[in-house]
Amino acid sequence: MNIRLDNLTVNFDDRFQLDEINWQLDDTQHWVITGANGSGKSALAAVLAGAGDTLSGTLEGLPPKVGLVSFEAQAELIERERKKDDADIMDVISEGTPVREILCEGGRNPELISQLVTMFKLDSLLDRAFRKLSTGESRKVMLIRALASEPDLLVLDEPFDGLDADTLKMLQQYLAGLVESVPMVLVLNRFDEFPDFITHIAYVDHGRLQHQIDRHDSKAYNELYQLLHLKTTDLEVPGADPETAIPRLDPTQPLVRLNKINITYDGHRIIDSLDWTIERNQHWQLSGPNGSGKTGLLSLITGDHPQCYVNDIFVFGFQRGNGESIWQIKQFIGYVSTALQWEYKVGTGLRNVIISGFYDSIGLYTKATDRQKKIADEWLALLGMSDRADTPFNKLSYGDQRLLLIARAMVKHPPLLILDEPCLGLDDMNRQLVLALIEKICAGSETSVLYVNHHAEDRIKGIDNYLKLEKREPAAG
Repeated sequence: MNIRLDNLTVNFDDRFQLDEINWQLDDTQHWVITGANGSGKSALAAVLAGAGDTLSGTLEGLPPKVGLVSFEAQAELIERERKKDDADIMDVISEGTPVREILCEGGRNPELISQLVTMFKLDSLLDRAFRKLSTGESRKVMLIRALASEPDLLVLDEPFDGLDADTLKMLQQYLAGLVESVPMVLVLNRFDEFPDFITHIAYVDHGRLQHQIDRHDSKAYNELYQLLHLKTTDLEVPGADPETAIPRLDPTQPLVRLNKINITYDGHRIIDSLDWTIERNQHWQLSGPNGSGKTGLLSLITGDHPQCYVNDIFVFGFQRGNGESIWQIKQFIGYVSTALQWEYKVGTGLRNVIISGFYDSIGLYTKATDRQKKIADEWLALLGMSDRADTPFNKLSYGDQRLLLIARAMVKHPPLLILDEPCLGLDDMNRQLVLALIEKICAGSETSVLYVNHHAEDRIKGIDNYLKLEKREPAAG
């Protein structure tokens, strides 16, 4: 068996679409497809069973017999049984098809069916109507049907859901016994349910196959685990520390209001008469090419630009130029940039890195309170780093350092979080980790996020406001 998907785009009744899938499976591999809810992992599994309408690309090498277990297939069988009721006449109420007949449909191996029925403890239910089974019982029937079909490929979408502990263990052992004879593709959300025999992992997001990794590539495996954790965890953005709370702002005023802003360097106007307002709880994406003025615009907001006082700038309740200090401005801002990461070269532990955000310091020079430690540990749990609380920051990967610095900037719950090119220098996996964390912050806090990048099309769920700067070329002399 050698299944090949080349630039395959598949539509599912206009409800969902898989885009440009490139994937190859052979009979020595056993895959898990994983991803967040709605990512397309079940759709990708269904394609291997022949589902969907191909819009472009090619799918080659599907074997003649594919054993499929999925919620969709289970629902279709239940719906089929319900339609039998609709067809009844003369007030005769159908009892429905008994489990025994459901299992034997399609010429399945009767001896194997008998063996599996006993293993799944369904002997007493063989004469019961399929539609009268519980969800867990009907899932067992679906599993027996797939296994007894003696397939060339086994596709199991969340096969362990709804099973009791004993049945789950039995099924895992049974599947392990098929490893040498049947290639398998499992759809699973939980990393702790990945069977030991899995050789490869496919990660799907927004209808695209984003990553394919070898199970034994420990670095890639750990990064994927962390990404899936951020995408699927029920953990929320930790709360603020009331003892180090930022002063309250007037809720009727915007966070930032820039009026007819101009920035000029060496006689060349980089930004010309720009108006921009950032309201409370608004998330913005600021994009534009190098030289378009993104950094200058940010420094007007943070108070670091020398032309602050020749512009009409209102930030966090202050009209610039009326005697306010730069520290009065900065207390309302969390800031992450590549430059900050270069500066943050300390060997302190990860918990202390996050706690340092309460004090806007590089390193921690004040004894942390119990409450601050608790909040820092909640952030580490959100990031999937609880087991590394005391690991030195400078021992982390570049991508993990960036995640920690975002948590550090957010720990005080600033009204405005500025993420200046947060994905710069990151590979694709770490980039997706950072974007997943930003999505989590946008969805779970009252902090306004200002995400700065080069590409307007690189959008993040939860950010609905966009400002794109254009590079102004110097006038011809």
